[in-house]
Amino acid sequence: MIFEHQGLLFHREQRFHEVAQQRLRSAVREDAHAVLAVSACRVAALTEGLSAPERARVHVTDRAELYAAPGRTLAFLHRLALVHGSSPVAVIAEPPLSDGSAMELREWLRLESVLSTALAPTPLRLLCAHDARGLAPHVRSAVRATHPVLVGPDGPRPNGGYLGTAAFGVRPTAPEPLPTAGPVHQLEIGQSLPRLRRELTGLGRAAGWPDVRVDDLVVAVNELAANVLEHGAGKGTVTVWRAPGRWVCDVFDEDGGLVDPLTGYRPADGTRPRGYGLWITRQTCDFLEICGSAAGSLVRLHFLDRVGGRAVGVV
Repeated sequence: MIFEHQGLLFHREQRFHEVAQQRLRSAVREDAHAVLAVSACRVAALTEGLSAPERARVHVTDRAELYAAPGRTLAFLHRLALVHGSSPVAVIAEPPLSDGSAMELREWLRLESVLSTALAPTPLRLLCAHDARGLAPHVRSAVRATHPVLVGPDGPRPNGGYLGTAAFGVRPTAPEPLPTAGPVHQLEIGQSLPRLRRELTGLGRAAGWPDVRVDDLVVAVNELAANVLEHGAGKGTVTVWRAPGRWVCDVFDEDGGLVDPLTGYRPADGTRPRGYGLWITRQTCDFLEICGSAAGSLVRLHFLDRVGGRAVGVV
């Protein structure tokens, strides 16, 4: 069995309940590992129609933890499949497509677009449920473009409008502007990564970051700086600054060779020279954007003003 990625756009709660309960019962019958990661207000309604033995076999996961950050979501799903080996895993989840900024929505959609590639060899079945009543028309269109199978009134059907990675695979030339809320700190990427790590640690502590966030910053930038030295121009800059609700870190490589905005959204296998570092980096920040042109590549890291959701970890 290989990875299945299906989308459900529902307009009535009852429709979601019917589909979810049928999926959960089916998973229990075939002895699959069943995971439910939906809004807390929906958990009881989705499970109350199950028998007590069936409910006991359903693992309810905190939706906010699963969807803490796109990179950590992918790592969670990847690890979930690895832990259960060849045994089937069925996940019913609600991706966060109705909240956040345009950048955050775009990165969640990029994640959706790459799942069928990133998780292709795993025996995992993922149903992404979306309340169509709360989604803008362009978001509903994006859901259709990123799911190879849609669940309609007659059940799952192949989606002729599926675009996969092509839906959000074009690299923008620059990130959207963000207002600064304080001084801008710039560091040079040189040959000494230990020195850069020390400077970043001092900068994070001086700014009052929690230790876990300082570690996140250092790990993320170290991986990107190593890519600049090993695979890029060999020189660049790191710029750290405060924006509303977050800290932002731009890592600029004077070589424009990093052209795929989906880099790092595929589990590292040791064969791709520019994937492993970004696979780690996507898990240590909250959002990551890849922009640029022939004049240089820019990776923008967003660290939101929260520490939660770190339990997913690096895989």
